[in-house]
Amino acid sequence: MPVAFAQSSGHGVGTVAASSEDRTDGMPTAVGGRCRQATMDGNRWKQTLRDRHPAQPVPEELYWRRCKGVVVSVNIDSRVVAPGSDDYVDEAWRLKEEISRQEGVLKQRHDFFTDAYRRSKVHCYVRDEELIGFAAVRRDGYILFLAVAPECRGEGIGKRLVARVAEDHDSITCHARTSNENALQFYEHLGFEINRRIDDYYEDGGDAYYLKLGSDVGIADKISELMRR
Repeated sequence: MPVAFAQSSGHGVGTVAASSEDRTDGMPTAVGGRCRQATMDGNRWKQTLRDRHPAQPVPEELYWRRCKGVVVSVNIDSRVVAPGSDDYVDEAWRLKEEISRQEGVLKQRHDFFTDAYRRSKVHCYVRDEELIGFAAVRRDGYILFLAVAPECRGEGIGKRLVARVAEDHDSITCHARTSNENALQFYEHLGFEINRRIDDYYEDGGDAYYLKLGSDVGIADKISELMRR
């Protein structure tokens, strides 16, 4: 799988830290146009929202993001595209092409990509209706494509995508270019092991590693441990 370095949740919890008043509930506070760091993590704050506003939907993914010195809460939806559907296929293609231009990976042709996408189960992460990451997976647990928007890397999106795949499979496999150090480090960090090298695997003559994460290495425990970090 060429890799570069995402059920519907509720809506209704927007950006926090919109007030200039001091808060005592652990939320970040806007002070002089900036926000001080939150003292409450996302999970605790989600529980606080449920306790205070039981009728209000709470997003599945809620965490703090630092952007230009400002800390805000970010609302991300996790969605699943069933095989046979082309939901988000155009957005996924555009994200793939952006990564391909910047990093020289994910070089699949349009027809191949869209056909493989439609035959796969696709896990997506969407922020404000913008696709920021996706993983397209075959029925046997082979990841065809995994991509995360460059501006969203380092936020755990890729790790969460692999965790979604792990919920459905006892083992996960993929290919990665031997020259794609970022992807190889990412997979090795998750516990994938290189099974073999395949020369001239890609259309452009590039070589690939075949990687596997299976039950023999405790896939569920490994992913759970990583998600807690």
